[in-house]
Amino acid sequence: MAMNADPTVDPDILDLGLAEPGRRRIEWVFQSMPVLQSVRKNFIKAQPLDGFRVLAGFPLTPETANLLITLRDGGAQVSVAAPEEAPKAPDLLASLSRDYGIAHLPAAAALSAEPHWVLEQGGRLLAGELPGLLGATVEWASVRTYPFPVISIDQALTTRLFDHRYGVGQSVLDGILRTTNLFLSGITIVIAGYRWCGRGIATRARGMGASVIITEIDPTRALEALMDGNRVMSMAEAAAVGDLFITATGSKNVIARDHFDRLKSGAILANAGHSPAEIDLPALERIASSRRSIRDSVDEYVLRDGRRIQVLAQAQPINGASGQPTAVRDITMAMHALSLEHLSRQAAEMPNRIHPVPEEIDRQVARLKLDALGLKIDRLTPEQEAYLATGPEAH
Repeated sequence: MAMNADPTVDPDILDLGLAEPGRRRIEWVFQSMPVLQSVRKNFIKAQPLDGFRVLAGFPLTPETANLLITLRDGGAQVSVAAPEEAPKAPDLLASLSRDYGIAHLPAAAALSAEPHWVLEQGGRLLAGELPGLLGATVEWASVRTYPFPVISIDQALTTRLFDHRYGVGQSVLDGILRTTNLFLSGITIVIAGYRWCGRGIATRARGMGASVIITEIDPTRALEALMDGNRVMSMAEAAAVGDLFITATGSKNVIARDHFDRLKSGAILANAGHSPAEIDLPALERIASSRRSIRDSVDEYVLRDGRRIQVLAQAQPINGASGQPTAVRDITMAMHALSLEHLSRQAAEMPNRIHPVPEEIDRQVARLKLDALGLKIDRLTPEQEAYLATGPEAH
C-alpha cells in the first residue's frame, strides 16, 4: 500500500552525509536490546504487520529507531513524525531514510499519512484527525475516549517495574548528578510521590547514602514508604529540612508559594514528573529579587531575604536529556511491538477505549528478558496445577 503523503523530508533535517554515524549508533544500541532482538527475529519470520502503514510519534533515539526497524522488518510501511519540541537526531533520520527506507514526515504532513496504526508518547498525534486509523499504542495515554482501541504501554506491570521504578530511579539521579555534580551521601532528599517512579528514586537515593523523606497524599502509599525505611512527613514540614527536592506526582504546584518561604538557602528543586507545573515557578519568580543562570540547566533564584534557591532544567523532567538506559527502553520498545501485533489480530473485536497491555504479552516480555539474562525459573508440574486449580477452600 502506498503512502498518500509525500515522504520527502525537511531538507533542514535530513543530511544523508550523517547516515553512516547514525547507522553505527543504531546498531551499537541494538546490541543492548536482547528482548527486541528476539521480537525482531519472530517478526521477520511471521510478517504480522504485512500491508499495514505505521506512523510513530516518538522523540527519535537509537532505541525508538530500532523499534521502527523491527516494525518494518515485520512487514509494515513505517514513517516517523517526531515531536517538533523533541531534540533533533539528524544522524538517525538520515540512516533510517538511507538504510531502512523509513521516512520522516514534517508535522504538517503527518495527518495526511493515513496510517493504520500509531505509536507515540502522550497522544499528540491521536488528538488530530486520522482517517482510517485502526488503533494505537501509547505511553502516557491521556484520559479520554477514542474511536478505536488504544493499548496503554504504561499499564503493563513489566513496564512499571523496569521503566518507571528501575529506569526512572536511575535516570533521574543521573540527570541530577550530571547537572549539579552534587554529592548525595549524607544529604536529605525529599521525594514528592511514592508511586512507581517515587519508589525507584527513593531506592536509588538511599543506596547512594542519602537520607530520604517522602511526601504523599495517599495514606496507604505513605505507610508503604515508611515501612520501606523512609521518613514520611508533609511537604510543609519537609520544606524546612530538605537539601534536594524531587517531584514525581503528575500533579500541579506540589512545591508551592508557602513551601518556598520555608526552604533553606541552597535548596535544589528538580522535577521528575511529566509537567513542569509540579513546581510553581511563576510564584517563585514573583517572590525572587533576581534570577541568574549559574551553570547549564541550573537557575538560581535569590529571594528578598537573601536565601538562594536553585531550580534544575526550568522544572522540565530532569531525566529528559539523559533518557532511560537502553536496557530499560528495550522492554518498552518490545512491549510496543508485541502490542501492535496483538492489535493487528484483535482490534476489530476490541472496544474503542484504552486497554492495558494483555497479560500474556506482559509475561512474554518478562520471559524474554529472563532468557536474555540466561536465567531459568520453575514451572508448575501438572500435579501442582491441578492442586491449585481446586482453590484454597478445598484444602
